Order: sequence, then structure tokens, then C-alpha cells
Amino acid sequence: MNAHLKAHRTYGQVNQAIRSERSIELELFARVTKQMSQYCGSRGRCDADLASILHENRMLWSTLATAVADPENLLDQQLRAQIFYLAEFTDQHTRKVLRGDASVDALRDINFSIMKGLQGEAKAA
Repeated sequence: MNAHLKAHRTYGQVNQAIRSERSIELELFARVTKQMSQYCGSRGRCDADLASILHENRMLWSTLATAVADPENLLDQQLRAQIFYLAEFTDQHTRKVLRGDASVDALRDINFSIMKGLQGEAKAA
């Protein structure tokens, strides 16, 4: 085993533990949004692969909705309400995409906007 691989295995877990919540959220949004973009660039219709990607996106938004609904959440009340609204929109729009009545473009655009906000927060911190 080379030194680089050994160091990565040893310190990789520590590095993961000290990451900020915002950087983890950004990574999750980036991953699911990239999957949506790659999928839609290669195919146009809804199938099991897209349904799986949309499910992951929906779960991410559901988790955020739960977090901002918590009365102990430290975010500004208006921001919490906006995030909750986006989670509801994402859920409803996902149903339309799964039925073939809409494209994923709106979902990707929302995710990109959230990612920009999270990147701005990371730079400010």
C-alpha cells in the first residue's frame, strides 16, 4: 500500500467528520443535480433510472423540509418558509415529471439556485 492511499484511509474519515453541514448539503445537491443533467442529456423519457434519480432528489428535499419545520432551526423564518415551499413544489413537480407531463428542467434550476446559495454561504464563512 502506498503512502498516499494509507494517508487517505487514515485521515479521510477525520476529514469527513470536520466538513461543514453546508458543504455536505452542497455535495448532495451537486450529486443529484449532476445525475439529472447527465440523464436528461442522454435520454428524454422517464424510466426506472430517472425515477431513481428523482426519488433521491425528492428525499433530499423532504429532509430539508423536515429540518426547516423544526422550531429549533436557526435559519431566518422567511428563509425556512421559502425552503419549505420549494420542497412542496419539488414534490408536486416530480409527480408531473414521472407522469410525463413535465421536464426535469425546473427541478435542476431550483437545485442549481440552492447550490449557488450554499456556495455563497461557504465563501462568506
